[in-house]
Amino acid sequence: MALYLSKRLGLIVFVILLLGVTILIGTSIGEIYIPFDVVLKTIANKLWDAGYPLDRIDEGIVWNYRLSRTVIAALCGMALALSGTILQALLRNMLADPYLLGISAGASTGAVAVVVLGIGAGALSVSFGAFFGAITAFILVALLAFRTGKGNGGVILAGIAGSQLFNAITSFIITHSASAEQTRGIMFWLLGSLSGVRWPDVSLAFPVTVSGLLVCLWYARSLDAFTFGADSAASLGIPVKRTYLVLIVCATLMTATMVSIVGAIGFVGLVIPHATRAIIGLKHHRLLPTVAIVGAIFLVAADIVSRTIIKGQVLPIGVITALVGAPVFALILSRRAR
Repeated sequence: MALYLSKRLGLIVFVILLLGVTILIGTSIGEIYIPFDVVLKTIANKLWDAGYPLDRIDEGIVWNYRLSRTVIAALCGMALALSGTILQALLRNMLADPYLLGISAGASTGAVAVVVLGIGAGALSVSFGAFFGAITAFILVALLAFRTGKGNGGVILAGIAGSQLFNAITSFIITHSASAEQTRGIMFWLLGSLSGVRWPDVSLAFPVTVSGLLVCLWYARSLDAFTFGADSAASLGIPVKRTYLVLIVCATLMTATMVSIVGAIGFVGLVIPHATRAIIGLKHHRLLPTVAIVGAIFLVAADIVSRTIIKGQVLPIGVITALVGAPVFALILSRRAR
């Protein structure tokens, strides 16, 4: 027993250190390379007033731009991977991902309404519009799914219908009212962008992600029971409706928050849970924290690639996740078929 616990503790420490090293690398690498010791000294100066003498430009790049961007990438990867894991377990559908419930489409409509139509007369930010649109889409999809009363299949069909509706509204607004410059900015945002994130975004994303992780861990055994269906979970004494509601709302809030900050980043919540299950197994008390760490590392690595693959240009991070995620998901599908 002691050996088992020591191995578990060693694994936890290893993955946390791996995440820390990934964040350190993501902060250091860019158009201007900044040594690791400068990054660490900058963090020490800002957090503990260490007083290390540093170049103000390097310190500003690290603290005001790269570190906040990298931390947001890690938190976003965690939240999307956790949301995908929850939905795949609850809906028992390997194709379920955080955008299945129309959240991304609704967020896009909300953001476009603020940018192009000027809703709020400048008093509303793009993030607020995206968050409001995401929650509105989820409520409409949930009501439609409740009306159909067809269980998981009804949720999936309602999500598809909601996504198509909000995507159509977004396309209509862009086509009818957006200028060329607005269209370019919106398309960049729709593919996922970390360019504008700063520390206030971290102060929003961090508590949402940590709270979501804690809720998921609290319901880990319930998620194990849902592996065999809602009837099996009920026979084991799981309050099915309450568990379903809490976890769906948890996944929705995490996804809506991240989409409102960085836009729609695909394949993280779809691929990472499958890849992690192949290594860790199906037990959610192990799977959930591992999925969170792997999702964070994956998105930080994708952000590094998006900033460095083309010199002098930053690609939308959703392009990188799609280029990596699509082949990986195809590989997972082919292996499951065999």
